[in-house]
Order: sequence, then C-alpha cells, then structure tokens
Amino acid sequence: MVRDEGARVLAALVRVTGDWSLAEDATQDAVERALRVWPDSGVPANPRAWLLVAARHRAVDVIRRESQRRVKEALAAGASPAPLVDVSDISGLSDFPDDLLRLVFTCCHPALSLEAQVALALRTLGGLSTAEVARALVVPEATMAKRLTRARQKITQARIPYRVPPSEELPSRLAGVAATVYLIFNEGYAAGSGDDVVRASLTGEALHLGRMLLALMPDEPTVLGLLALMLLQDSRRAARRDAAGLPVLLADQDRTRWNRAAIREGVELTGAALRRSPGHPNPYAVQAAVAACHALAPTYAETPWDAVISWYDVLLTVQDTPVARLNRAAAVAERDGPAAGLALTDALTGLTGYPWWHATRAELLLRLGRADEARTAYEHALSLGMSAPQAARLRFRLSDIDSPH
Repeated sequence: MVRDEGARVLAALVRVTGDWSLAEDATQDAVERALRVWPDSGVPANPRAWLLVAARHRAVDVIRRESQRRVKEALAAGASPAPLVDVSDISGLSDFPDDLLRLVFTCCHPALSLEAQVALALRTLGGLSTAEVARALVVPEATMAKRLTRARQKITQARIPYRVPPSEELPSRLAGVAATVYLIFNEGYAAGSGDDVVRASLTGEALHLGRMLLALMPDEPTVLGLLALMLLQDSRRAARRDAAGLPVLLADQDRTRWNRAAIREGVELTGAALRRSPGHPNPYAVQAAVAACHALAPTYAETPWDAVISWYDVLLTVQDTPVARLNRAAAVAERDGPAAGLALTDALTGLTGYPWWHATRAELLLRLGRADEARTAYEHALSLGMSAPQAARLRFRLSDIDSPH
C-alpha cells in the first residue's frame, strides 16, 4: 500500500513542482518515514494525505534551502533571484485523477530509450530505490544512477510533456507502455542471463504495474490482456524449477503446484479482453488465450492443441513475427508429430541468432532420431548465450545424446 500511494504522491508532486528529482526525493523521504512510523502508530485513516503532507514538508525544506542559495548567488551577481515553485499549500497536491496516468506515459515516452523506460518505470511507478532497480536489472548501482539521471534530463531537455496523450495518440502510446511492462515481466519470467530460472522480483514488479494500469484504464483490451497473460504465465512459477534449480518443461511440471487463484483471475481477464476487442483481436488477449488453454488442461496430454494452434493463427493476423510462428510450430509438433513441427521450424527465417530456434530444432531432431544433427543444433543454441539454468538443461540434453540410456 505504501508503494502504491507513494507513486500517486510522486505523480502529484511532479505536476506541482515541475522538478522530477525534487519530487522523487521528497516522496522517497515520505515513504521511508511511513515505513518507520506506521508499524508503531498504525496506518492512518488517509494514507495518501499523510504521505502528501510529509512529502510537501520535505519539498518545502528543499525549496527553502535552494531559495536561500539562489538569493545569495543572485545578490552576489547583482541580479534578482528567480522565483521558485510554492508548494506550501497542500491543496495543489490533493488527489488528481490523471496524475498517475500522466506519470505512466511520461516514463514510457518513445523519446526515451527502452532501457531508460524500464528503469524509470521500476523507479517511479514500482517505487523501487535506485539500488533495487540496479539489482533487478543486474547493473552496478552507479551505472543505474547515471541512467536514471540521463532519463530525467532527457525528459527536461526534450520537453517531454507531462500529460496523458491525446486520444489519437493513445493506442500507439499505450502499446509502448504495455511493451515496457511486458519486457520487465519477461526478463523475470525467462531471464536472458544470470543464475535464476525465474527472477520473482521482476515478475512481481511487472504484475504490480499491470494492476496499476488496470486500475487506471479498466476497459482497455491491451491492459486486460496484458495482465491476464502475465498472471497465467506466472501461475506456473512454483513448478518451473526442480530441486537443483534447473528449468522444468511444461510437459513435466507438477500442475498441483500451479496457482489456481491466478489462473482463475487470468482466465476472467482474458474473456473480458476478448469481448472488448471482437473486430480486431488484441495481441496480448490472444496470447493470454493460448496461455489459458495450457492453464486449464488437467494434464499435458489433454492440452487442446487444436485450440492452441487456432489461437496462434489468430495471433498471426495481428502480430506476425518469427517467434510467434516458432511457437506455433512447436504446438503443431505436439499435435501432428515432430516431422511436421520441424518442417515449419526450418521454413522460418530471421531466427538464426535466436537460441530457442536452435533449441527447438534440436529437440525435434532428437525426437526423430537424428542425434548428430540434434547435437549440432544444441551446440548452436548454447553458443548464442542464455541463463545459466537454461544452459545447464541443454547440456543435460546433450549428455543424453552422448550417453544414451
């Protein structure tokens, strides 16, 4: 709750002060005070108002010190000091319904690099400290501090407007926001590097941001589909690692360990997203429908592959990418056999630098008894880089080829 309210307080302070760094510092100070005081005194009746007052006090103190410094400098130079923003009146910081939405779209503005968008989203919307963002994205804290500083400077220098985009821009801008959140989720769900199969801190932050977006835009198919997809994928988290920390494939997962509450919520949101986008299927909603097919199947053998493939066919009408076609090929392999899946996989172009294209080929070749070709494909996949647990799993498959039981 402190984190959610902190994001809203930050959004209001940015609007009133126009100073991103000042707003962040004041909000962070208020949140830290709340975490110290509330466990003993209890949560106040109006937590947001408490945080607003605390943040205002901090902002006023900083502005007064800055004002005194500027007055001294101006007098020394024989000039008049420039006026500073007055936040002494709390009325300007009262709840403003669009403040948080403004902050979302500013953090995810296309003028910022994707890495800057992700960092800002985690720092401001997720409420993480700079050190926590650095740990989440596996970069040194000093590097992350510089990245965040550059992002704030870019917002100022490029005069990125602190506003919700006009209606004609909203669809494309919302797509960017959703892509940023989903990138955060994917880096946690299927990390491209590191020692963990799942980085729960990142998937948790993405789900937090998804719920925040849903509260702000409850009828948007993109938001409904995005949260549904993340919930359905994350529902399998507890079953995706074995005792040694290695990945467990979907076919081998213990489905009793899946989060049924997350599945129920994800399926409901999927239905809502699909109903709100009948004429032009939403990519996130369609991917959520695929995930729902897996989530609702009692066993892997009972997976409705016809439905999965049909949903992939729908997805290709709105988001025709090589990776989507690779996933469809894997589904075809389950329904029609490895030869059919391999033919589709080999027909794809543009994926020679993608490790999972090679890994998919390797698995299908192995099922077809073409061990030497499978070995080569596994080695190609490993050479392209992946997380340590995923690499360990592929090496285990390689050992099966070299030492058949």
